[in-house]
Parts: sequence; structure tokens; C-alpha cells
Amino acid sequence: MSLLVFPFVRVCGPGDGSLSRSALAGRLWWSLCLLVLLCSCSSPTIRYRPNPSENIPSTLNAPKPMQPDLGGRLPGEHLSEGDAQGIALHAVGLVGTVYRFGGNTPDAGFDCSGLINYVIRLQTPLKPPRTVAQLKTWGMEVPASSRRTGDLIFFGSGPEPTHAGIYVGQGRFVHAPSTGGTVHLSHLEQAYWARMTVSYRRP
Repeated sequence: MSLLVFPFVRVCGPGDGSLSRSALAGRLWWSLCLLVLLCSCSSPTIRYRPNPSENIPSTLNAPKPMQPDLGGRLPGEHLSEGDAQGIALHAVGLVGTVYRFGGNTPDAGFDCSGLINYVIRLQTPLKPPRTVAQLKTWGMEVPASSRRTGDLIFFGSGPEPTHAGIYVGQGRFVHAPSTGGTVHLSHLEQAYWARMTVSYRRP
């Protein structure tokens, strides 16, 4: 009897006797690895998809693990560089989670401030406020030249920013962009975001 656990790998059943236990385990391991890889390659449609003719930086699809932007410490900041990288990595792990207005958990979905709130509370002892307007005055203002992986990124000028996300290094940020979309990894040089006023704050 034979069992197909993956389209490209044939695993022999007990009656075949053609594979040792270690070889069978090896094939199962590689089958699972390939399945996880293929599942992670799906990319959902979102409102802010760039024009295909745009020259999107190659760093947008850079392999993980990402090289962090260190930016340097600021006087009085609360988190270490390790904490900041933990925030960024956790945020990247939530890419693909459904968007839901008012959502603040992976099961319920996220809006932009709910995503930030969830990641920071899980990765640090800090308790950030819930709304984007409140987050805009929370933490420490960071010059763009000193931005660091794990900083918060805000779009729009004035006290009421239009959107927020988590900066994850190399010009990229994770955010929950719009109704009908999902948590997404975007790049600051994409045309939509490049037109917007950007600011940063450090938890």
C-alpha cells in the first residue's frame, strides 16, 4: 500500500519495505518543509498594490532573516535593540492575517493600530494606547535618519495621522492597510507610500 503525502514525494507504506525508517522520516521532513514554503508564498490582493510598471526595489522581496536597521539608541528609550528586533520579527510573522476594523488579535483580525498594540504588548512589558492618534504622541519622536527596526511609522501630517505600521528595516514596514485586505509587508519606495509624509516614533 502506498500513501501520497505530497504531490512530489512518494512515501512507502508498511507493506512496501523499500525505505528504511530514517529514509522515510527524511522524506516526510522535506515534504513538510516544501509544503510550508509553498503556503508562505501566497500573496493576497490589497488596495495599495503598486503599478506593475513601477521599479520596485529588490529589497522588498529580500530573503529573511532581514538585516535590521540599528539607527542608534536615543537618550531615555525603554527598549533594547533585541526587543526592537523581536517586535519587527513578530510583525512580519503576522503578514497575511485578515484586516478587520477594531480587530486586535490574529483570530479576530487587525486594523493598523490593533496590530501595533498586539505586537508591542506581546513582545514587551509596555502598554501602548489603542488608537493611531494616541500612538502618534506615545513614545519618543525619532528622526528619519535614526529610525530603527521595531520603530512605529506614521503616514500623514498633523496630530491625526492617516495610517500607521511597524518599521521592519531596509525601507520596509508591516501594516494592516484596508478593509478587504490583510496585514501586508510594503516598501517606502512604492509609489503610493512615497508620496506621503512619514514620521517615526520609538516605543
